[in-house]
Amino acid sequence: MRVLDCAHSAARVRGLLPMLASAALLVLCAAGAEVRAAAPAHQSPPPKAADAPATEAQLAALRRALNAVVALRVSATEGASTSRSLGDERSGSGVVIDADGLILTIGYLLLEAQTIEVVTQDERHMPARQVAYDQATGFGLVQPLVPLRPRIEPVPMSTAATLELGEPLMVSTSSEGGSEVGVVRLVGHRAFSGYWEYHIDQALFTVPPVPNHSGAPVFNRQGELVGIGSLFVSDAPAIGRVVPGNMFVPVDLLLPVLAEMRATGSTRASHRPWLGVSSQLQDGRVRIMRVERGGPAQLAGLSAGDEVLAVDGAPVDSLESFYKKVWTRSAPTDEVELTVRSGESVRKVRVQAVDRMQTLRKPRGI
Repeated sequence: MRVLDCAHSAARVRGLLPMLASAALLVLCAAGAEVRAAAPAHQSPPPKAADAPATEAQLAALRRALNAVVALRVSATEGASTSRSLGDERSGSGVVIDADGLILTIGYLLLEAQTIEVVTQDERHMPARQVAYDQATGFGLVQPLVPLRPRIEPVPMSTAATLELGEPLMVSTSSEGGSEVGVVRLVGHRAFSGYWEYHIDQALFTVPPVPNHSGAPVFNRQGELVGIGSLFVSDAPAIGRVVPGNMFVPVDLLLPVLAEMRATGSTRASHRPWLGVSSQLQDGRVRIMRVERGGPAQLAGLSAGDEVLAVDGAPVDSLESFYKKVWTRSAPTDEVELTVRSGESVRKVRVQAVDRMQTLRKPRGI
């Protein structure tokens, strides 16, 4: 991972103590050095003159934050439909956010999970269970089945709304091969629409890209959690030349729904109409790239290459407008009328939507 122009530019470390030492150095470098940016200076502002070396209190907070990062190993249940895109065996990171050991991660790691294992920084392995998956935000919650002994101090959460473009942030990942710490810079704070019928009104975009981004926590200089890693993206700055980076889901989206997720295993917003399509915006048109096997769109006769022109007669010109018009239904199983262009012909197709949450396989024995 290419990070900073300083003597110790390597961010990969093995074991807890070297990791903490490297993390402290990276933060100090980040305060006064420019990232050898993937993005031009006008897209990724240089560090502010007010930036100063990290204080002892900040370093202590960052040590606490890094110690709260864990590795997750997930095995999907037999016959899981999500295995086609996510695989049967998945790995990523998470971070402890509560005194009872509750772990926040990215939710797609947990889809149709049969077993979940947590691995701490000091190589403790323990079974865990899925507490919640929120399709609307993309967050997932995991709870170890045995107490974390010694106890891991939870990381505090902050708001991403106060982050400024160009601000250095610290990313930590944990995996079987060891831990990695890196400094990235914020180059975008905007809405994001995913091809898999997903949209959030705010997301964080950073450079340079972090390879093991799934569930990776990103912290501000006070050691506070501001986001969870979701994707590799090719256009992190959004304007100017194409620059690769990552998209993080800000914890601002978690705070209003955390209690509901813990209590019910999801949120009401997660139970919304699902069509089973993967779509892209091409030349201002919403084009279906793939239909889920046996999903509502395929059963209605839609196929790859169809262009979605309108939902219930209302024109759509973006993934956001497409999804939000579908999600206005009062029930997730309502019928949706799509106006689509197939080749030279335009037709109306009625799609019987389903609740995606109800299609996901549960672990065997539950």
